[in-house]
Amino acid sequence: MNIYISNLRSAIDNDELRQLFSPFGEVRSAEIVNDVFTRQSRGFGYVEMEDDEAAKKAIEILNKTEVQELIITVEEAPAKKEQKGSYKVGNSSVPGYRFRKN
Repeated sequence: MNIYISNLRSAIDNDELRQLFSPFGEVRSAEIVNDVFTRQSRGFGYVEMEDDEAAKKAIEILNKTEVQELIITVEEAPAKKEQKGSYKVGNSSVPGYRFRKN
């Protein structure tokens, strides 16, 4: 099960997030989401756990608890949506602009 954690301090890293969830069961992955440009934490992350029952127990116990002086929110992550491009690919009804040599 994939778990979404928000309101995290920027000082928390992937290993600390993993340690927070490991008492509840095997953690497949733990990842803090970082800003692409600044590489600083965006204050949220995801944890994937092997066992769904362990994940639900972790959500129940850790939701609205204090971690490094902040109250975190822990919930089941929504299913990932497949992102599709916004532009039509292939033959279009509008012909492309052509450069003309004078």
